[in-house]
Amino acid sequence: MHFVDFVSGSVAGACGVAVGYPLDTVKVRIQTQKQFTGFCQCAAETLSKEGVFGFFKGMLLPLTTVSMTSSVVFGTYRNCLQCLRQARGGDWGANTKMEVFLSGLAGGVAQVSVMSPGDIVKVRLQCQTESRQRGLQKPGLKYLGPVHCLLHIVKEDGLRGLYRGALPLTLRDGPSYATYFLTYTTLHDWMSGGSNKKPHWTGVMLAGGIAGMAGWFVATPMDVIKARLQMDGVHGTQRYKGFVHCFTETLRTEGAGVFFRSLSINCLRAFPVNMVVFFTYEVLTGFLTTTPENVDSPPWGLE
Repeated sequence: MHFVDFVSGSVAGACGVAVGYPLDTVKVRIQTQKQFTGFCQCAAETLSKEGVFGFFKGMLLPLTTVSMTSSVVFGTYRNCLQCLRQARGGDWGANTKMEVFLSGLAGGVAQVSVMSPGDIVKVRLQCQTESRQRGLQKPGLKYLGPVHCLLHIVKEDGLRGLYRGALPLTLRDGPSYATYFLTYTTLHDWMSGGSNKKPHWTGVMLAGGIAGMAGWFVATPMDVIKARLQMDGVHGTQRYKGFVHCFTETLRTEGAGVFFRSLSINCLRAFPVNMVVFFTYEVLTGFLTTTPENVDSPPWGLE
């Protein structure tokens, strides 16, 4: 079993959150609040009304949970690759692209149970546009922080409330991580010329950035549905009866284009985030792998 990948994935995920969180906040607000019409308008209004802090609302809990979920994703992915290779009797051969795709799918689905509670807290705090400077007693400030938000959700909806939007989250992350790892592996192999030669670190970062963009291209429609279900009922009447109703109602009232409203910002955010994620993952895995038997661990990419 590859324990190194759990450690490397955890650190890489935390680094990715720190890099991409401001853009993630803008993305969530565009998806869920109609007063924001685009990236520049949303970013400018957030900065004007809430200051720089507004871009980092709710980051503490995701920083912790994403470390765990990234650990689960990379660890599950690497161990699934090993299991699939052993199942076909090719212990020392390269994994097929289908094995990479299925392992990425498994990694994406596996992390939903860990990710969902932190994700709903993140989304609700990001969509709380009131500034702290107005005072904690203001009626509009519903959540005072990540822990208060978490407890408030449990109090109102029970533990089940922490998993609101889990279905679209699963439908988002399964296919997107499958695409993510397949794209990265394909580019990695292409840059190394199909040999065991390690690509330069710039190649690792480029492949990671492109893989992140490919993954979010697949993920964006379900990301919109997920965010809307997570915010539904927060400001009053609950609008959606469930996943299917949210999907059909959104499509009916706003058209198919709404599912890709945040695609550009997702890609803008995904490139630098996943450059950092894969670079950190590859470097740490290479550093922590000290025995020649660990031939399946990823290369450093620092030759």
